Amino acid sequence: MAKSRSSFICQNCGSITTRWIGKCEGCSEWNTIVEEVAEATTHKGLGPKAKGGRALELTDLKGKDHKILPRLISGIGEFDRVTGGGLVPGSALLIGGDPGIGKSTLLLQVVCALGNRNARCIYVSGEEAIDQVRLRASRLGLSDAKIELASATNVRDIAATMETEDVQLIVIDSIQTMYIDTVDASPGTVTQVRTAAQELVRIGKKNGIIVVFVGHVTKDGQIAGPRVLEHLVDTVLYFEGDRSHQFRILRAVKNRFGATDEIGVFEMVNEGLAEVANPSALFLAQRQSNVAGSSVLAALEGTRPVLVEVQALVAPSPLGTPRRAVIGYDSGRLSMILAVLEARCGLQMGMNDIYLNIAGGIRISEPAADMAVAAAILSAWNGTPLPADMVFFGEVGLAGEIRQVSQPDLRLKEAAKLGFKRACLPTRKNKKEKIDPLQANEIDHLQTLIDRMIDRQAVRAAAE
Repeated sequence: MAKSRSSFICQNCGSITTRWIGKCEGCSEWNTIVEEVAEATTHKGLGPKAKGGRALELTDLKGKDHKILPRLISGIGEFDRVTGGGLVPGSALLIGGDPGIGKSTLLLQVVCALGNRNARCIYVSGEEAIDQVRLRASRLGLSDAKIELASATNVRDIAATMETEDVQLIVIDSIQTMYIDTVDASPGTVTQVRTAAQELVRIGKKNGIIVVFVGHVTKDGQIAGPRVLEHLVDTVLYFEGDRSHQFRILRAVKNRFGATDEIGVFEMVNEGLAEVANPSALFLAQRQSNVAGSSVLAALEGTRPVLVEVQALVAPSPLGTPRRAVIGYDSGRLSMILAVLEARCGLQMGMNDIYLNIAGGIRISEPAADMAVAAAILSAWNGTPLPADMVFFGEVGLAGEIRQVSQPDLRLKEAAKLGFKRACLPTRKNKKEKIDPLQANEIDHLQTLIDRMIDRQAVRAAAE
């Protein structure tokens, strides 16, 4: 009989140690090490006593019985866009987000939309009773949708249902509440989460069932549990947004069947989540013209161009160490841009408090936002409003040069569609087409942008 063995596993990062320690050596978190007991295997390795395997059945790329399964399209355009055009049969999808951000609401709307398209869907809740799910569906006006509900946490029961029922999609809300009774560990631990997800994904791929997991997140915004959970699934989506704003961003960080970094924009209303077909117009709806410190960034999220407002405020600091407050942008890149402005362009900003905000609750991480951020900071520092009909994009290098970014013509088309007349962008080597009536102001160094802004201020002062 095999003897049981115990191991100590970090519930934050999944690191394994031979003894209990107060601070995890993998993620440096305190009091996250938990002892878990597992049954030892009877044979070690693949020695002569191990059971022999079967030879693999090999095939070519085309295959004799190869067929392309149609995707399940929900009809919710923003969700279908992020998933790559719909859900692939037999795939596994993981969606994570902060508590109360709207994960369960979004998935309930998706399964109800699929159910109304004659797809058999099951919604399994491990956190709520069936009556609570019905109450949410009633609030969203989805009580007549053709879906089936269940409240369960035992993976064995869920697996039996997937094996016996002819189902196309099943939602597990959430994976941290599921458990397998053969594993001696509490629900939500690393071992339970990994084992339960492996079993459900295996059955889903075997029977061509789409499995959608809801995952909790840690205080750092990462999906709780081992990283292997994200490797097990085909698609990982993050539902982002500030709960003080009405906008929600669904972002694909991994997708085996579509583009990564694709986003879908939703607006939280009384009836649930409403998709936003034109997020650029919505993000710029409350922008005030003739205000110093405001610039418009032509960003690219996945394959979608998005125009957002970058706001900056520069004020003298009464403290010895000036503040750098950033919302929606990387604080490290802001420090780099400020260093370039001081070291390469001769501007003295070291004794000023600098505040930067990406309006609308969206987070921008691409390097193309550098020039829009620099323009907003220069405008706030100079007290000179930027032209209201101009957009900015371009990467700033450490030498102050403006580097090219991907898909400039796509960004210019989106700006022209929204009525912008001018664009400040890096010098293009290959100009595919001229975007009329958009005037492209191409610059190759940050100093050029500063000279033009100072010249404009001098002209206005002379005119007054």
